Amino acid sequence: MRKKSKQPARNASARTEGLPSAPIEAVFSFLKGTKGTSSWTKEDFANTLKISAADAAKILPVIEMQGYIHPYHGEWVTTTAGEDVSGGRPPRFSPETIEEELSALRERIKAVNQDPKSRYKVTEAVAFGDFLQQKPRVQAADVGIRLEPRKAQRNELPKKERAAERAFLKQLRGKTMTLNVRPYEDWMSARTHRRLL
Repeated sequence: MRKKSKQPARNASARTEGLPSAPIEAVFSFLKGTKGTSSWTKEDFANTLKISAADAAKILPVIEMQGYIHPYHGEWVTTTAGEDVSGGRPPRFSPETIEEELSALRERIKAVNQDPKSRYKVTEAVAFGDFLQQKPRVQAADVGIRLEPRKAQRNELPKKERAAERAFLKQLRGKTMTLNVRPYEDWMSARTHRRLL
């Protein structure tokens, strides 16, 4: 019986070593922000994700192979598939409305953090989306919030704790439809964003 060669594994590793790592969620957040934009550049992509132009040049063809973007006269266009997978919606809010809601959210976060009876404390809060660009109409802003329990919940099942966190985030968001509030992830601070704390 012949020994299996390890050469293919090394070659496969070498092929992936040259690819930059960018969280797919961050890439999708960029594509979402292009909804309503006629076209965008490699530089727009790199600046938003805070990566080098060389890394952007490696990532964009991969996204193109997935059918999420298409080249257009030296620039890029997000396809319908790209808008769908990223959750893009038609921009319908004024930037001023988003700013007002973010200010109100900032005040609610401050109140929660000062309330010793609150179940959670907000330790990180960032907002991102197309409202950071100069556009006349924008989508709802995405907000990532990291919660820390004020007291360890004894015998709390993870599923029950996650449900409590979701309910708390929903309450923190309020009734507004201009904010998408969700649990914080590290990639949210790696791309362009605005800190709310």
